[in-house]
Amino acid sequence: MLQYHVKIDAFEGPLDLLLHLINRLEIDIYDIPVSEITEQYMLYIHTMQELHLDVASEYLVMAATLLSIKSRMLLPKQEEELFDEEFAEEPEEDPRDELMKRLIEYRKYKEAAVDLRNLEEDRSLVYTKAPSDLSEYAEVAASHVDSLNVSIYDMLGAFQKMLRRKKIQKPVQTRITRQEIPIEKRMDEILQNIRNSPGRKRFVDLFSSNNREHLVVTFLAILELMKSQQIIIEQENNFADIFIMGSE
Repeated sequence: MLQYHVKIDAFEGPLDLLLHLINRLEIDIYDIPVSEITEQYMLYIHTMQELHLDVASEYLVMAATLLSIKSRMLLPKQEEELFDEEFAEEPEEDPRDELMKRLIEYRKYKEAAVDLRNLEEDRSLVYTKAPSDLSEYAEVAASHVDSLNVSIYDMLGAFQKMLRRKKIQKPVQTRITRQEIPIEKRMDEILQNIRNSPGRKRFVDLFSSNNREHLVVTFLAILELMKSQQIIIEQENNFADIFIMGSE
């Protein structure tokens, strides 16, 4: 069967994925429930592999780190009665501390990067020329900014929900046929589908087939259309349905 190997530049690393999960699940970064965050992290990794995306080794290293911390958290704590406080040992360090420090440090750099990007955007509005009417460009820029409220991780989460709804199972017996589905062709079909439907279109409505290869190509085609800003993705609230519309 045809396999697609695609690497998406939108993934910024395992710490970025962990921060996304912490924010989405409203978890206290200073008291991370390792079992829950590990389960969610592994679910995203399996989804990436299901889509035949190239999962970088750093993601797998972080997965091993989370599993190691989880196992250490499950070990019973040994308590010894000490009769002489002079020989008392310091309390054992929480195995989550190192990960927590890395996440806090990464969050600081990420927030700093956002501030620098905003400064760059502000500076880009300064021109050494006579004043001009730039209102039409401002409207176009605003529409692009509004379309970025859905991240690649939100799209992966929506794809997970769609797969669970489809309840795709491998049949005991099947006839394997080779059917190549070019991503460019699927992109054109999606754009035509959106243009023929008035208003917004639900994300799940674009997955009409139960064929796994067709589902994967459809999802990758949507990501490419997002990247080229040919479509706009909207989500009103966390965990709400994702809607898609044409950018024109």
